[in-house]
Amino acid sequence: MAKKKPTSKSPPAAKSSTALPVGYADLLNELKTRIRTAQIRAALAVNRELVLLYWGIGRDILRRQAEGGWGAKVIDRLGRDLHTEFAGVAGFSPRNLKYMRAFADAWPDESIVQEPLAQITWYSNIALLEKARTADERLWYARKAVENGWSRGVLVLQIESGLYVRQGKAITNFESALPPPQSDLAREMLKNPYNFDFLTLGEKYHEADVERGLLADIRRFLLELGAGFAFVGQQVHVEVSNKDFYIDLLFYHLRLRCYVVIDLKVEEFEPEHAGKMNFYLSTVDDQLRHPHDQPSIGIILCKSHDKIVAEYALRDLSKPVGVATYVIKMMETLPAAYRGQLPDPKQLKSVLEKAESSVDQR
Repeated sequence: MAKKKPTSKSPPAAKSSTALPVGYADLLNELKTRIRTAQIRAALAVNRELVLLYWGIGRDILRRQAEGGWGAKVIDRLGRDLHTEFAGVAGFSPRNLKYMRAFADAWPDESIVQEPLAQITWYSNIALLEKARTADERLWYARKAVENGWSRGVLVLQIESGLYVRQGKAITNFESALPPPQSDLAREMLKNPYNFDFLTLGEKYHEADVERGLLADIRRFLLELGAGFAFVGQQVHVEVSNKDFYIDLLFYHLRLRCYVVIDLKVEEFEPEHAGKMNFYLSTVDDQLRHPHDQPSIGIILCKSHDKIVAEYALRDLSKPVGVATYVIKMMETLPAAYRGQLPDPKQLKSVLEKAESSVDQR
């Protein structure tokens, strides 16, 4: 009987070279996070050393000017010589050297420079020198920039809007309606007045017009509200005893860990506005608030208010409520001869879109 030839077994198929081991994605994400964190730390360290270097140069220039009577021409020559020595390295122009001198003159204490001025960029420090008037104001803005991660552009916007004098100026009952830690944070959260100059409305406008305008530029609106606000909804429906009610704007504040109800008014504050807000807060606390959330807070934004009337309205209110005003860029600020002759934003947008379309078709 013929013997069967042994069948040759094919080797096991090799695993695809593209297959990734278990846990690879987790490791990759972890490494990405670590690298980004290290990059941020390195950038902050470089920025810190740069600001301290510039402060030191400015201090030395001030000292030489005081001791040897150096004038502006010496600074110009110093800038040219440093630029020649460190070709390709920006930052040693005569103009920047004068900023260094002004920076050292404004902040003679190195400990203040190290904390918090060295934590913001050099150009942010220049903005503080140029736009903020006092040392206390500059230091306040510097700390807020560090706390909120403001870019130079946002910092300038906040300075020009006068945030320093508006922060914490709303009328509230937080001290009696909230425990001390929460009341202090909540009071600091509010400002007065709110700057809604990015809105442009006609002489006669309604609450819905303000609301739509704010949400159309939600980025600017959130920036004006301040850090920590998260948008939840517009005209949020709540039902009480088979009746429908609608909250103008609802936010959640990430630091305060609570809902924030905003009621918009296009007229002067009236005492009954506080009662309506108290009702809204009771409803939100009962229907939306999580057991771990802090008590909800209300903000009544009015066109104007009488301080004494507002204080009386809030005095014995059980819920935490603040009353603040807002300012809007009005169309009537245009000269009378031009009113009604300029296209509104919608018309202008339509014209631009048609022009772009005709260009694309060519």
